[in-house]
Amino acid sequence: MTTMTRNRRYSLALVATGVAGALATLLGPAGPAKAESAVVTIGQLQAQGFDVNVDRIGTAPLDRCVVTSVRNPHDQTQLVEIGRGRGRDILVPVVVNRTITVSLNCTN
Repeated sequence: MTTMTRNRRYSLALVATGVAGALATLLGPAGPAKAESAVVTIGQLQAQGFDVNVDRIGTAPLDRCVVTSVRNPHDQTQLVEIGRGRGRDILVPVVVNRTITVSLNCTN
């Protein structure tokens, strides 16, 4: 195995581990969402690479809204060729888009 192949495998393993860890943290145990700042929650999700879809009840400014749920994480992947092995292309799924929905209570 060449150094380049080992580095690719190591990089792919790190990416897969990071994605799995982020989803586990995000999804956590099922149950009611903890009330926290909408601005903070949306910012954290965007920092993790998500495009955040927001649905809300009420008309208060975003900084006065409370998160009531975070749901429907979706990763859109695309197969990317990273080389050839045993006469075949080696393809790996790469996340090209991430979306999630945040529901807010903005009635206060």
